[in-house]
Amino acid sequence: MASASLLKSSTVLNKSEWVKGQTLTLRQPPVSTVRCHPTSSPALTVRAASSYADELVKTAKTIASSGRGILAMDESNATCGKRLASIGLENTEANRQAYRTLLVTVPELGKYISGAILFEETLYQSTTDGKKIVDVLVAQNIVPGIKVDKGLVPLAGSNDESWCQGLDGLASRTAAYYQQGARFAKWRTVVSIPNGPSELAVTEAAWGLARYAAIAQDNGLVPIVEPEILLDGEHGIERTFQVAQKVWNKVFFFMAENNVFYEGILLKPSMVTPGAECKDKATPQQVADYTLKLLQRRIPPAVPGIMFLSGGQSEVEATQNLNAMNQSTNPWHVSFSYARALQNTCLKTWGGRPENVKAAQEALLIRAKANSLAQLGKYTGEGESEEAKQGMFTKGYSY
Repeated sequence: MASASLLKSSTVLNKSEWVKGQTLTLRQPPVSTVRCHPTSSPALTVRAASSYADELVKTAKTIASSGRGILAMDESNATCGKRLASIGLENTEANRQAYRTLLVTVPELGKYISGAILFEETLYQSTTDGKKIVDVLVAQNIVPGIKVDKGLVPLAGSNDESWCQGLDGLASRTAAYYQQGARFAKWRTVVSIPNGPSELAVTEAAWGLARYAAIAQDNGLVPIVEPEILLDGEHGIERTFQVAQKVWNKVFFFMAENNVFYEGILLKPSMVTPGAECKDKATPQQVADYTLKLLQRRIPPAVPGIMFLSGGQSEVEATQNLNAMNQSTNPWHVSFSYARALQNTCLKTWGGRPENVKAAQEALLIRAKANSLAQLGKYTGEGESEEAKQGMFTKGYSY
């Protein structure tokens, strides 16, 4: 059983909640009910908030802290293998461990990164020098998170669309992840605009996210809710906006049906952009205007953090768009949860060579700092490399 260390500089989590060297004890929160007995109708049962409610709020606020965002490093072993193959490395556990060690040991990373999403292997893994990865993160004031979905599979009866599996056994898995030191979770499903999206696919995506969110909260994990609207397609930005409104409407409807506690969740939406193959490109200001309008129409102010995915945008593009969104005030912490848009230059700089580790870590820190500035609305774009400006969209990309 792993331990979790004190989040040393956190202004939100207390020492009693993160104590190094103490075994985390699984709590099974009781289900309490409030019963009303009207004279003319059957008894109404309302489920009270989880006993984890206060902890969920503290965790969400720690992650949604000023100038910080999430490093998504939760690639499955197969996807991590694709990344390693791009620099000529074999997909072995040792190589995956070496790369993940590089990421989590970047000096001062916690200044700009508040949470790290891990794959299951990584949650239970140690660094190459034998330190538990969970402890290394917590020592930097970075909250460990965990990918809990089991990936996309074809959705029968749809227009060549997908649904996300993983609800079976999720309660026991999230309980185990909490014991291992995770404090938030991530579930990603996708919606394809060129394929409809069909009503069936949108409903399936929203219901799965809602059930996952309720189960995660019951076991002490803040759920990141991620219905990714894929960049694939020739459609314009207005079409993306229309679909996004529909998707988020269903997501919040079903989360309400499942008694999800909004103050204890985080969202991971796609930015509202044109399809990657659309001839009419959008400026950062246009992306910001449409995306903020979507948030204002669909997202309750109770939600503490909006952690945008990059979805195949270039490193610089993702940062520019985030910066534009933070030029005006809004009721949420508008930030980032990037994978490729943080790691791309870092990975290529490393190239699998030990002598390049320091330079690769500096590349990651540069991107993390740029996005930290964008979260504060202070990014200028000065000194960006040509590599960081290269788009990363891949048609039909799968994780």
